[in-house]
Amino acid sequence: MRLPVGEAFLKNASALALVLALWGSPARALEAFDAGAAPPASNFAALAQVGKLPLIRPDGAPETGSAAVAAPAPADAPPPAGADSSAQPLPALNAAVKAVLDAQAEHGKAHPAAAERRRENEAIAAFYAARDFAPLWSHGGAPDPEVASTLQRLQRAGEDGLDLKGPPVRFAADGSPDAVANADVALSEAVVAYGREASGSRVDPHAISPLIGARPTLADPAVILAIVSSAGEGAGAALQNFNPPQKGYQALRAKLIEARSERAPAASGPAIPAGPALKVGMRDPRVPLIRARLSVDEQIDAPERDLIYDTRVASAVADFQKANGLPPSGQLTARTIALMSGAPQGGLEAEIIANMERWRWMPRDMGDSRIEVNIPDYEVVVIENGAVTQRNRVVVGKQDTPTPIFSNTMQFLIVNPSWNVPQSIIRKELLPKGGGHLGYLHRLGYETGYHDGQLTVRQPPGERNALGRIKFMFPNDYAVYLHDTPMRALFDQDKRAFSHGCVRVDDPFRFAETVLGTGWSEARIKKLIGGKERYVNLARPLPIHIEYFTAEVDDLGRLQLREDIYGYSRKVRAALGLEG
Repeated sequence: MRLPVGEAFLKNASALALVLALWGSPARALEAFDAGAAPPASNFAALAQVGKLPLIRPDGAPETGSAAVAAPAPADAPPPAGADSSAQPLPALNAAVKAVLDAQAEHGKAHPAAAERRRENEAIAAFYAARDFAPLWSHGGAPDPEVASTLQRLQRAGEDGLDLKGPPVRFAADGSPDAVANADVALSEAVVAYGREASGSRVDPHAISPLIGARPTLADPAVILAIVSSAGEGAGAALQNFNPPQKGYQALRAKLIEARSERAPAASGPAIPAGPALKVGMRDPRVPLIRARLSVDEQIDAPERDLIYDTRVASAVADFQKANGLPPSGQLTARTIALMSGAPQGGLEAEIIANMERWRWMPRDMGDSRIEVNIPDYEVVVIENGAVTQRNRVVVGKQDTPTPIFSNTMQFLIVNPSWNVPQSIIRKELLPKGGGHLGYLHRLGYETGYHDGQLTVRQPPGERNALGRIKFMFPNDYAVYLHDTPMRALFDQDKRAFSHGCVRVDDPFRFAETVLGTGWSEARIKKLIGGKERYVNLARPLPIHIEYFTAEVDDLGRLQLREDIYGYSRKVRAALGLEG
């Protein structure tokens, strides 16, 4: 078992490399720090070979069969630290590696690459420089055990929805220093590209929407190279582990592989012509083509009816849309026609990949016990020890006032909350409704005042309060939270995007009983109802994740598709180049 690729682990690449090289494991380093002991002098030479580190078990001991940190250096390794390397020429292979890196740096100056790619190349060059440019993937011209497994994982990057650019890496050491050096650096670049994409480098969530606060924790190039190049025959698995570990991601990954294995051959026969969208009852000469394409029985005894877009055709079209990641409206839309006519990228695959990408934005450790709100699903769930224990319907933000996407920690709840009305609602809704007269607000029970010359409006606790009788607090930069509502009828709607951004919870006192845990029954919480705000702290604060997933796999293994209510999934597909 190897060190997990956790968030703190990924954020401290330099510290990790130093700790592993000098002490062999974080546990030993902590012991040395506590004792005030210096690292073993023999291990300073390992600093230049940080890419050849031992595998470490969680107990701090080297894994069986792994090399010791202070193992004898190979012939093509740099001299021990402290030696005057400037007075000694580099070995031929090291010099060839340096030449490849220098040539790439010069090429980058003449042909500026994207900033992200340039930083990756600079980090790779620094990693090699720390090793005095010794090859990372071979010794004595022979490929290391990690190479075959790593190449296999790179070739299967599509299983995780990745699309690595550049030609496939050909690692075939032929004894020529130039050939070995080029292959070594090329493999390092491909490994870093995979690790960075797998950890979320392809899409900036903030570019999709400024209300997406979720951020991927990108793996540092040095960490990627150190982990993969020291994993032996398990290098491919170590590389794959930079993808999200969550069950939701893994289930979508399995569905992507399944969809590709079951992909229908390219559409045969004539393409379906473009034309107006068709609804039930409309007549169109394209209908017979659609019937043939979807194997809908022909109306042999009534040829004229073949031209009618009837309920049987609409039902078959809806099934086709659902199977290809489109809203199953049953209407013949332009995108539906494109897919029927053999569009190159299946809509279902694109939607799965876009959702897999959004999993890369989520914390790697979401908590065994937590709260999740999936906006397109209009639902909040409470999870205890990995199992769902509570489900509640919710109302989320409208399209023009979306609910933000972020993670936080629910700390307390308030019974009988007051509502300090946001300035945007005061300006755009309350004042216009009353013609600008504060008397209108007073008649509705609002309290008004001024702070620093700005009008403030407060709605005191009560049955008419917009927050209802209870709200659930997790202080955040967006000033949103979960709360009750007096507008109960909204929960009967299938599509429930009606709020200004906060999340309204159905049956909130039952939800409160679940999150508060032992000692707080629904009846006890309701006894706090009155005219004064009452605060109740959660005995165990719970992580809360407000998410946006339009494709999920349910407990029965079925793929469930949701409406892309804010258009985020479409934007992610476009950013990944999956939109036709």
